[in-house]
Amino acid sequence: MVDDEHARVAGTTARDEEPTPAPHEHGHGHGHGHGGPALPAASARRARVLLVAVLAPVVLLTGLGAWWLWPDPDARPPQFATDGPGVTYVRADVVDVHPERADLGSTGADQATVRLADGEEVGMHVPPEYVPELAVGDTVRVARIEVAAVAFDPAADPTATTTQHVFVDFVRGPPMALLAAAFALLVVLVARWRGLAALVGMGVGLAVVAGFALPALLQGRPAVPVALVTSVAIMFAVLYLAHGVSVRTSTALVGTLVGLVATAGIAAWAGGAAHLTGLSGEYALDLMSVAPEVRLRAVLVCGMVLAGLGVLNDVTITQASAVWELHAARPGRPWHALFSQGMRIGRDHIASTVYTIVFAYVGAALPLVLLVSLSDRDLLGLLTSGEIAEEVVRTLVGSIGLVLAIPVTTALAATFVRLSAPASADPGGPGPEVTEPVAASAGR
Repeated sequence: MVDDEHARVAGTTARDEEPTPAPHEHGHGHGHGHGGPALPAASARRARVLLVAVLAPVVLLTGLGAWWLWPDPDARPPQFATDGPGVTYVRADVVDVHPERADLGSTGADQATVRLADGEEVGMHVPPEYVPELAVGDTVRVARIEVAAVAFDPAADPTATTTQHVFVDFVRGPPMALLAAAFALLVVLVARWRGLAALVGMGVGLAVVAGFALPALLQGRPAVPVALVTSVAIMFAVLYLAHGVSVRTSTALVGTLVGLVATAGIAAWAGGAAHLTGLSGEYALDLMSVAPEVRLRAVLVCGMVLAGLGVLNDVTITQASAVWELHAARPGRPWHALFSQGMRIGRDHIASTVYTIVFAYVGAALPLVLLVSLSDRDLLGLLTSGEIAEEVVRTLVGSIGLVLAIPVTTALAATFVRLSAPASADPGGPGPEVTEPVAASAGR
């Protein structure tokens, strides 16, 4: 049975792949002929010209879109104050915790004692749900509030004030900075200059989101154009900075653009067809109150496109690299063999990435998932309600764009790799065929 399987694989390989002449058979017959060496250069030039013809209009349209959608700095919504009258924020270190006072409420004794920067120790009121989380030595953010003394003592002087200290949040800056530094250091140590370039590209992408996408959405610009301009600009920066300017990177970029356009179109349709309003989020009403021009459905649609950027970029660049490596292993492979073998890798990408996306969203929304799991509603009712429906649609939209991008990228890579690096460009001839040992064992 093993021999039959070997024979089947060998036969399939013989049918799928065109035979390529050995180097010694044609090395002298064409290597010095008139125009022989110019063929690979002409093919590579043609590949670059085709890619430029595709990407140059995209760059032009992205620039025009950015000019049309560019937010007006004078129309930006005003910033809202987080400090109320008589409120200042200070840092303090916890020196004592009194969990027995957690049920006394806001009018009871302070639940913790903290040391301020000047060394003064004061009592701090802590919401009951945070008392178990506090420990001696924690650094916290404290609201110092000046209130009238009569609020606590009706007999006090009406003009007198007293200072209350209220827990706001933990200070998380140092451990987060340590994690970020460790991440950056590991990326540079493992990936070296390419890792450093990827970090720079990530910074450029975040700058595009902060400098263009967020102000545009706050001023009510249309969702799909904002999402596409932002995503395309980020992909150009990230891919070329991290992977260099090459035919391979440009091929992956074209596949990514196809996936982005599909994702944006499907997200726009799904947002309307499924009546996703964007009002189910925790901060939706707060956002509407401080930025009346913002359209929450536009924010939701743009978020769907941006959420799929990272995974889409990952699979397209990996698919392009896989096809390039398949061609390098045996330059004589025909287009259909490169495509079919590349799609075998692509199917693994699809299978693994789809459930990666799903579980990433489940993990991010786990408190919500736990809450709805206790509801008495049926599963269909839960999946189609409010915030859960938004997460489901976001997952499906990103997955559809991902699945569409993989065969497109594989087909483009199989085309451009044969143009940019044809078999005749390899002076050493075709590499060793992976299935030769299998065929030999089948013959034995």
